[in-house]
Amino acid sequence: MDLLGRVEQVVSGLGFELVDFETSPKVRLLRVFIDIQRGVTVDDCAAVSNQLTRVFEVENIEFDRLEVSSPGLDRPLKKAADFARFAGETVQLRTRLPLNEGNQRNFSGVLKGFEDGKVLLVQSTGVLEIPFEEVEKARLVPQF
Repeated sequence: MDLLGRVEQVVSGLGFELVDFETSPKVRLLRVFIDIQRGVTVDDCAAVSNQLTRVFEVENIEFDRLEVSSPGLDRPLKKAADFARFAGETVQLRTRLPLNEGNQRNFSGVLKGFEDGKVLLVQSTGVLEIPFEEVEKARLVPQF
C-alpha cells in the first residue's frame, strides 16, 4: 500500500478525517492534517501521531519528523464531499485556468454546495458553477 493510503487508513481507523497529507521530497518530513466534527484537540493529534509512529516502525517507513495538526480555521477544501459539507460557509477559490472573459482565476463567495460535478459559489452577480476538476485550491474564510 502507498504511504498516503496507509496514513488515510490509520487516521480513519481512529475516527478522524484525513484533510491533507504532505511530504518533503525525500519523505523525511511528514505532515498530516486531521479533522473531526467536534474539532481537533492536542490529545487527538498526539493519539494519531503515536499510532502513525507505531505503524511506520512496523512497516519500516523511515522519516525524520512527523507533524500532526488540525487544518485550522482556513481549512482547505479538497474533496467533493468537502464542498457539500461546508455549504453556507464563505470560501476563497482558485481555478486552474481562467473561467470567464476577464481572465479571472480567483473567486470568493458563499459556498452553495456541490452538484453534478460542479462547485456552486454564490457571488453578488449570481451563482457561479465551477467544474470540480478546474478547482486548483479552495479554503474556508474564517468569520470573526
